[in-house]
Amino acid sequence: MALPTLLRKPITIPQDSTLSWRLIETSSATEETIKRAPKQQKALALFKNFKSISKEQLKEHNVNSATLKVLCEKGFIEKQTTTRSFSPLQQTASLLKEAPLTLNEEQNKALNCITYDAFKTYLLDGVTGSGKTEVYLQAIHNVLAKNKQVLILVPEIGLTPQTVSRFKQRFNVPIATVHSNLSDKQRFSIWQSIRHNQYPLVIGTRSSVFSPLNELGLIVVDEEHDLSYKQQEGVRYSARDIAVVRAQKLNIPLILGSATPALETLHNALEKRYQHLTLNKRANTQTLPTIRCVETANHGLGEEAITAIEQTIKKQQVLVFINRRGYSPTLICQDCKWMSQCEGCDNPMTLHKHPTNSYNTRQYLHCHRCDNRAPIPNNCPNCHSSYLKALGTGTQREEEELEKRFGHVPILRVDKDSTARKGSFDKIFKQINTGEPCIIIGTQMLAKGHHFANLGLGIILGVDQSFFSSDFRGAERMGQLLTQVSGRIGRESNGDNKPAQVLIQTQFAEHPLLQQLLKQNYHNFAQTLLSERELTAMPPYQFIAVIRAHAQSPHIAEQFLQQARLQAEHIIAPRPGLQYLGPLPAAIEKRNNRYHFLLHIKMSSRSERQRLLQELCPYLETSKQPQGLHWLVDVDPQEF
Repeated sequence: MALPTLLRKPITIPQDSTLSWRLIETSSATEETIKRAPKQQKALALFKNFKSISKEQLKEHNVNSATLKVLCEKGFIEKQTTTRSFSPLQQTASLLKEAPLTLNEEQNKALNCITYDAFKTYLLDGVTGSGKTEVYLQAIHNVLAKNKQVLILVPEIGLTPQTVSRFKQRFNVPIATVHSNLSDKQRFSIWQSIRHNQYPLVIGTRSSVFSPLNELGLIVVDEEHDLSYKQQEGVRYSARDIAVVRAQKLNIPLILGSATPALETLHNALEKRYQHLTLNKRANTQTLPTIRCVETANHGLGEEAITAIEQTIKKQQVLVFINRRGYSPTLICQDCKWMSQCEGCDNPMTLHKHPTNSYNTRQYLHCHRCDNRAPIPNNCPNCHSSYLKALGTGTQREEEELEKRFGHVPILRVDKDSTARKGSFDKIFKQINTGEPCIIIGTQMLAKGHHFANLGLGIILGVDQSFFSSDFRGAERMGQLLTQVSGRIGRESNGDNKPAQVLIQTQFAEHPLLQQLLKQNYHNFAQTLLSERELTAMPPYQFIAVIRAHAQSPHIAEQFLQQARLQAEHIIAPRPGLQYLGPLPAAIEKRNNRYHFLLHIKMSSRSERQRLLQELCPYLETSKQPQGLHWLVDVDPQEF
């Protein structure tokens, strides 16, 4: 996984080359042949100035392939391919394109605490809008000035363009981006360039933690709490934890940044394993928004939320957050209570609506677990009733309801469906960044690190399910999400000193954890959760490993894990501080026509857990296994 796909295939890798076009100096072609073709004349003038022009440069000057083809056929220019060579990167006269911002007292104190000649992990813990990025930028400048390289990890592809733009604005150095949207050829080319020290700065998602940086001097993990840093398929690894180990082996500093640190990270800071750097106020002195709970509606927005939108949308933008894509999470029969269930999963199918043109809408059922799609039945498959109803609300339904009430303002939906097409994400965010009044509806894609200058109101829907999560991390994730979404609001002054606000629609406004989060802050909330974790012997005070198995028969998966448990008990007998749980079915047992089971192993010692797994895994690998069984080990699991 640390290598580009092309290096993992038994093929001859083509030489890395660049395509360009050049002017034919000895050409006999005359400009008389293109006097009625302004596009060709413009392109030829460009070639006379530059002689040789790359594909990227032509794109910048809006020269299309049809124009190039004609100029080639008429003998004005010719195509050329240049094999790439790696020469030592020359240090630019100035590393900076723009001067750094003036730091406030907290930022300056945090920056001065960072040392660059030894391993140390710093938790940069700052409220949303506190200027953590500026601290990163100035720390990175100190490292680049020593001719060292820097690796910056971001949780999602959606944040990569924004981060790259910010860094290009500040630094006068080449910047590489590494993420899953790259083609195999692009990924190999960038990997080669990084390996030959062509990029002082590398910005990327989870997999970029393996980038072959030879002169690495600093690693930055932004939004370190984010679940995206944990690989959830195949080999399970945490990019954040690998970054810690890599920094330790290279004896370099590591900065973990977040407004809502993961409890494991916060615990390490409180135990003095990490140095805790805090930023308690916004960098621009703008106050944090007021947050209050309002009554929930049967579905969607309540009247209080609608009124708040009407008052805000005249001058500012509004964010409606609902972490559920699609139109409705369930289609139900009102007569017999049949629900749309995926045939291959123990999972309800989500109702989706997509407009095909101004008059028609395509509707279908979609399983978000296995990607199965099915048409919507005309009648209930169980009782043949025609009374089928969409139950619950998603981003598409909210968009539809808001268009009925606020059709006079742009309504922008940001979810996996609306941003699937190439360039759609950038187009939406470009419109948001104009600052013009609009209503933005989105999922957690909007909750991470984005800076929207003119957001005056945030409305958060659908948080109630977090209070009853079967995952012990449910409350932590709820607190992080509410804090992060609220942090997008009121980041800059709107000129009339009207305070920004966040409304949370909930039926559980008096829930003690929610009240603590609203009346105090995330850190008091996190301390309460840490106390609960200690009492219940859960991470970070205990260490968990899960062996996951799935097969086409539940009996096969369960029997394999029972065998694994017996062998584990033989290696380390049950004792205080060691607990086995299972085999037991996963929360969603059937997925994609396979049955999933888990075996939990919880221990008070990380080293003992490692010793157990180092003996258990080879035994399981060499033991005879039924055909079709798949299993893996998940150390420090983030989801159950």
